[in-house]
Amino acid sequence: MRRETRTREAETAPAAAGRTPAAPDAAAPDRRGDDGDRAAVARLRTAGLRRALGITAVRVALVAVWLASWELAARTWIDPFYYSMPSKIWERLVDWFTEGTSQGSIWEQISVTLQEAVAGFALGAAGGVVLGIVLGRSRFLSDVCAPFIKAVNAIPRIILASLFIIWFGLGMQSKIATAFVLVFFAVFFNAFQGAREVDRNLVNNARILGAGRTQVLWTIVVPSAASWILASLHSAFGFAIIGAIVGEYTGADKGLGLLINHSQGTFDAAGIYAGMIIITVLALLAEYLLTLLEGRLLRWRPAAAGHDVQL
Repeated sequence: MRRETRTREAETAPAAAGRTPAAPDAAAPDRRGDDGDRAAVARLRTAGLRRALGITAVRVALVAVWLASWELAARTWIDPFYYSMPSKIWERLVDWFTEGTSQGSIWEQISVTLQEAVAGFALGAAGGVVLGIVLGRSRFLSDVCAPFIKAVNAIPRIILASLFIIWFGLGMQSKIATAFVLVFFAVFFNAFQGAREVDRNLVNNARILGAGRTQVLWTIVVPSAASWILASLHSAFGFAIIGAIVGEYTGADKGLGLLINHSQGTFDAAGIYAGMIIITVLALLAEYLLTLLEGRLLRWRPAAAGHDVQL
C-alpha cells in the first residue's frame, strides 16, 4: 500500500505543481539525419577530389616520362634531325608566339584555321542533323538516297579537297567545303540512326492523342535523337579541324596546315610537331565546350549506370 501511495504521489506531483512532463525533442532525430547526410556528401566530395587529383597526377607523370625518354633518346640514340626533341619543339613554339612564323603572325594562322573549322562544323552539323532526321523518318526517301550518300561518302577526302581547291580557289571557301564534307557524314549517320531508334509506342500514343507530324518531330523524335547527335558532335569538330588542315595542306595562302606544309618542305620536324600541338590544344578546348553544351542540353536525361566513365 505504501508503495502504491508513493507511486501515485510521484505521478500527480508535476500536475499539482502546474507543470507537464517534458516531451521528447522531435527535431533531434532530423538534426542527426541532416548531419549524417552532410557528412556523407562531404565524404563523397573528398573521395571524388582525391580521385581527380590522383588521375591528374598519373597523367602528368606519364607525359613527363614520355617527354623525358624522348629527349634522352634524341640526345643519345635517334637522329634529332628526323625525330626532333621536346626542347627544340618548345623553342619553335616560343619563337612562333613571340617573333611570328614564316607565313606571318601565329595568331593569324590560328584564326584562319579556326574560322574554317567552325564554319564547316556549323554547316556540316546543321545539314547532317536535318537530312539525317528527315531520311530517318521517311523510309521511301532513305531508300532512294542511300546509294548516292554511300557513293559520296566512299570518295577519299583528299580528292574532294583537291576538287574544292579548283572550284573555290585558295581562299577559305575550299577549306570550309572540305570540313563540311567530313562533319556532314559524321553527324548524318548518327542523326539517321537516332531518328530510326525512336520508340514507336511513344509516336503512336502521341498520334492517338492528336499530335501532328510536326509535334511528333519536335517533342519526340528530336529529343530522342539528341543523345545520338550530341555524341557525334564530339568527333565532328575534330573532323572539321582535320578538313581545314587538309584543305590548307593541299593549297592555301594562310593557316596552320600551310605552316605544317612549309615545315615539311624545309625538313623542320620541330615545326611539324609544334603545329600538331597547337591543333591538339584547339581540339581539346572545343571538346571541353561541347561537353559543357551536352551537359546543359541533356540535363533532363537520367544518369546511366556507367556515366562516370569518360573517354
